Amino acid sequence: MSTDLAATLDLDALHDRIDTVLADVLRRSPAGIPPQEDRVRELTGALNDFVLAPGKRIRPLLCVLGWHAAGGGQEEECLWRMAASLEVFHAFALIHDDIIDNSPTRRRRSSAHRAFAARHRARPDADAFGVHAAILLGDLALVCSDALMNSAGLSKRQRQAALPLVDAMRGELLMGQHLDLLATGRPTGDVDEAMAIARLKTAKYTIERPLHLGAALAGADRELLALCSAYALPLGEAFQLRDDLLGVFGDPARTGKPVLDDLRSGKATVLMALALRRAAPEQRSTLDALVGRADLQEEDAVRIRRILERTGARDTAESMITERYERALAALDTDLLAPPIAAALRQIAARAVIRTA
Repeated sequence: MSTDLAATLDLDALHDRIDTVLADVLRRSPAGIPPQEDRVRELTGALNDFVLAPGKRIRPLLCVLGWHAAGGGQEEECLWRMAASLEVFHAFALIHDDIIDNSPTRRRRSSAHRAFAARHRARPDADAFGVHAAILLGDLALVCSDALMNSAGLSKRQRQAALPLVDAMRGELLMGQHLDLLATGRPTGDVDEAMAIARLKTAKYTIERPLHLGAALAGADRELLALCSAYALPLGEAFQLRDDLLGVFGDPARTGKPVLDDLRSGKATVLMALALRRAAPEQRSTLDALVGRADLQEEDAVRIRRILERTGARDTAESMITERYERALAALDTDLLAPPIAAALRQIAARAVIRTA
């Protein structure tokens, strides 16, 4: 494999290139809204600000790596636009997710619905207006994501290979979101249910489908797509397990979200399921009384964290992360991947699992 390929797979350089592509396509208003239209400039400006805020860009990065894994060679415009469409679609998902969860912040900033409400605080219906405007903002992100794919210049073969993967990714995310909504506020000791939500909302959506998409654009065969899954699914589960831990034990200054959100909403995480399954009667009563309370305070959270640790739920979640991380890395020990590609995927895995935000 040439040194040129190794250079193109520098993750920081790819991240910067993705940001440049995103800034360029958003400046051109891919949804077809005239940029000079003052009446909607607030909406389009909010989309630009949200999408271009600092982020991991893990989905477009994996799309680019999937392309190279399948021998795509020098990146083409179609790849960059498809990769960018994943990040814009992710904006749609995050904006609507924050509305569902009533999250006050996102990426160390006010969430979209809170920002709109604050900007229009003089209105008597400011909070409702903020939610309604954020719904439209998420819809606009979805429209822009479609516009990017439709303008990517895909060949007939690429469309037939890639678009069903996009449809599957979107459907899986929505199913996972619905299951999450059903379970929120009533966490149980059902670890399998919590893991099923994690697979749909994170493992498939964040890791597997973006990797599949890039590989399919470059003509991947079934063997390579299966390899992508063998790497992606355990890594995606580990990624979500790390998110669950950070949602309870993380530092808000690093995560960008209040540390009480998951506990106040009663998120049905694997971490909480493990604790509920193992809790002694007194511990179970405490969890039942506190988890899901909208007025939960920090001293209550301390009690919950203590139970998560004393039941071994925290340590077990860490062990599950390690086991899945190692399984993902083991999948890369194959002749199907050029060494620079396997190295880049190992870096992605480390960034997904060994993190504080």
